[in-house]
Order: sequence, then C-alpha cells, then structure tokens
Amino acid sequence: MMPTADQAIANAARLLERAEIELTNLPLMGQLDSIASSWLQMAGLLMEKERD
Repeated sequence: MMPTADQAIANAARLLERAEIELTNLPLMGQLDSIASSWLQMAGLLMEKERD
C-alpha cells in the first residue's frame, strides 16, 4: 500500500530525529539523512499526485 504524504513526512522526521542521536556515528547519520531525504521527495511526489 502506498503511504500518504503525511506518513512520508512523519517517516522522514523520525529518521532525522534518529540522525541527531547519532552525532558520533557520522556514516550512520549520513545514511539516515539520505533516507529521510528520499521520504521527503516521495512526500512531494504524493502531494503533486493529490493535486491532479
């Protein structure tokens, strides 16, 4: 099932909160940030789709 834009944003926020905890583990922090960015991109696409 496709997530909603709100769910995608919530997933990104959760990942970014986790990244803040990983200040001493820069590789993991970067991976979490990258995944969060993907969720935000998906949220943007879902919002565009909802407008059409």
